[in-house]
Amino acid sequence: MSDLDTTLRHAGDIEIARYADELAQELALTAAEVDQSGAFPHAHFAFLRERGALTLTLPSELGGQGQSLYGLLLFQERLGSGSAATALTLGWHLMAFAYLSFDLKWSRANFEQLCRDVVEKGHLINILVTEREGGNLLRGGRPTTVAKRVDGGYRLRGQKAFCSGAPEIRQAVVYAWIEEQQRTGEFIVPIHEQVRIIPSWNTLGMRGTGSHDIAFDDVFVPASALANTIEPGKASSFTTGSRVFGLQIAAVYLGVAQAARRFALQFAAAHPASNAPGVILDLPQVQQRIGEIEYQIGAAKNLLYGLADRWERYEHIRHRLDNEVGIVKSVVTNHAANVVDLAMKIVGGHSLSRELPLERLLRDVRCGLFNPPHDDMVLSRLAQDAASNIRQSLSTQSGEVVNIIAQQTEPVAVPV
Repeated sequence: MSDLDTTLRHAGDIEIARYADELAQELALTAAEVDQSGAFPHAHFAFLRERGALTLTLPSELGGQGQSLYGLLLFQERLGSGSAATALTLGWHLMAFAYLSFDLKWSRANFEQLCRDVVEKGHLINILVTEREGGNLLRGGRPTTVAKRVDGGYRLRGQKAFCSGAPEIRQAVVYAWIEEQQRTGEFIVPIHEQVRIIPSWNTLGMRGTGSHDIAFDDVFVPASALANTIEPGKASSFTTGSRVFGLQIAAVYLGVAQAARRFALQFAAAHPASNAPGVILDLPQVQQRIGEIEYQIGAAKNLLYGLADRWERYEHIRHRLDNEVGIVKSVVTNHAANVVDLAMKIVGGHSLSRELPLERLLRDVRCGLFNPPHDDMVLSRLAQDAASNIRQSLSTQSGEVVNIIAQQTEPVAVPV
C-alpha cells in the first residue's frame, strides 16, 4: 500500500485497504492457475469466508462489517489486483447486500434471514437477472423466466445467463415475471439439487468466475420467497440510489490496471536497456508511457472516489447521480484497459508470455467493457438528457424570444 495514496482519507480507509491487500496477496498466488484451468476457485472462497470477507457490506447489527460505498470500492480495487475473477464474483454478493442495506424494499424478516445465512453458514449469493434472450433486466424489460402461482407458493421456470459464482452460490435473487400481477418479482431461491447449473462459461477473460447458466425447471418456492415486486417505472432493490454500488465493478478493473502498472514498473526497473546505458525505466519513450499510465490511473481514481465521497456526503443529490455513475464506470474501465495496453508496450514482447501476468490482465481487463452499463448506453442516456433539457429550457422562454432566435438562425447543413 502506497503512502502516497490520497484516496485513503482516514484510519478507517487505511484499515480496510490493509485488510484487502492481505487478502489480495494470498489470492494472487493461485490466480494464474485458476485462469489457466478455467475451474472455479472454491479454495479462494473458503479463504475469503474464513477471513470474513463475505460479511463486508452486511449491517454491523446483523453480524457484518457495515462497510460504506467508499470502503467497498477500496476493498474491491485491491482485491481485483490480486485475482480479478474472484473479486468480480465476490463483488456481486457484496453489491447485493450494499443495496439491501441502503434501501430495503423487502420485509425485514427476509433480509435478516439472508444475513444470518451469510454470517452463520457462509452463504454466497448473487442476483440473477440476465437472460440470453432479453439481456440484463436491470435495464428494464420483462423477464422470460416466469413464476406461476400454485398452492403454497410459486413454481419458477426459466434460464438465467452469466450467473457468476454458479458453482459456489447457495442462494440467489431471481427476477421472474408474475403473470397474475403483471409485474416482475424478486424471489429468494435456494440453489439446490433441483436447480440445474449448465456449464457454459469458457471465455477469453475472467475465466475463474464460473458464470454459467442456471435453469429453473418448475422449481417450487414458498410464497415467502417473493421478497419484492417491482412497480413499472420504479427502481428495483438493486437499481436504487443511482445504481451507485455497481461501481464496485469499475473498482475491480482499476485493480487490474494497478497490477499491470506495478508489474511493468518492476520489470522496467530490473531489466537493462539494450541500446542505452541504464535500465528500461530510464528510456525516454518508456517514461512517456509511464507518465500516461500515471495520468490515466490518477484520473480514474479521482473520478471514482470523488463521486463516492460526494454520494456519501450529500444525501440530497444521490437520486440525481445516475448519469455520473455511468460516466465514471465507463471512464474507469476504459482507462484501465488503456493502462494494461501501455504496460504491455513497456515490457515488450515478453508481455505475451503466459509465464508473466500481463497477458492474463489484458484478457481480464477487456471484460470490463461488457459489464453494465455499457458505453453506448451511457452515451445514449447523456444525449437524451441533454436534448430533453435544452427542449425544456427553450419551451420556458417566451414565444417572442423563440421567434427571434428562429429568424436569426440560418439553416445548418448537417454532414451525413
